[in-house]
Amino acid sequence: MTQDSAVRIAVLDDWQSVASDVVDWTVLDSIGEVSFLHEFPADTATMVARLKDFDVICVMRERTLFDEPLLSQLPKLKLLVSAGMRNAALDLAATKRLGIQVAGTESYKHAAPELTWALIMAVTRNIVEEANSLRAGNWQVDIGSDLYGKTLGIVGLGSIGQRVARYALAFDMKVIAWSENLTAERAAEHGVTYVSKAELFEQSDIVSVNLVLSDRSRGLVDAQSLNRMKPTAYLINTARGPIVDEDALVELLKQKKIAGAALDVFAQEPLPADHPLRSLPNLLATPHVGYVTENNYRMFFTQMIEDIQAWHAGSPIRLFA
Repeated sequence: MTQDSAVRIAVLDDWQSVASDVVDWTVLDSIGEVSFLHEFPADTATMVARLKDFDVICVMRERTLFDEPLLSQLPKLKLLVSAGMRNAALDLAATKRLGIQVAGTESYKHAAPELTWALIMAVTRNIVEEANSLRAGNWQVDIGSDLYGKTLGIVGLGSIGQRVARYALAFDMKVIAWSENLTAERAAEHGVTYVSKAELFEQSDIVSVNLVLSDRSRGLVDAQSLNRMKPTAYLINTARGPIVDEDALVELLKQKKIAGAALDVFAQEPLPADHPLRSLPNLLATPHVGYVTENNYRMFFTQMIEDIQAWHAGSPIRLFA
């Protein structure tokens, strides 16, 4: 859609105030003006006031909800550009009805599985607790768990889950996996044993959630599954918060029915200051940093710029289906 007038472009969800420096946005000067908005998501009325004058809005996956009540009050909006090619926070039926095009980007495939493994190592070896003890002037406080010979259960053996599996095999772990579409044959191609959902939660020493958020996966790791876990097991979630029943997990951790958990994602982000997950001693929590790496951000923002340029030239690319 070629336009002669200046296009107003908003870059949202830049919570670390780094987007302007990761790539060169001045290449869009000939198209319009780019504004970087660092505020967290708010109620619909506040978001409308914040965004009503923009033609193009760039968003991070699942950080800001663009539902029909918000989209319908943004009459100037013509293009939404999302990091990644999936975004459960965008109402695609509403964007289609309102004539708003939605484009995406590729994702750097290594950041999330690397963080998954960092969290596994951190909880099993008590890294944070031991480091804090040393900083406080003390010494050893606990005994770590070994990975060799243990069983890692992966919920979702997609591109990220496959990488997590390869790391586990390098540690001589047994790797099992389950998802609704996974077959024994496909699991075996990656050196993994296919099991049922119940068997995965019962047998695993560590359960890693590596699914895409969808209507089907929302709440998939439910109370029944969590209560099947061994008392010595750990749950790791670097996928999306709503995949796990958060209330059930909180109760499980409060009652110390499992050894612990490590979460990088939550049902509500940013996590409320008074949320119980902030204070549970057997939980390691990080603020959704799984994809917050230099390479990933560079890919996201470079391709967002490409999407805007292509759309402005009348030949949009990487459109959501």
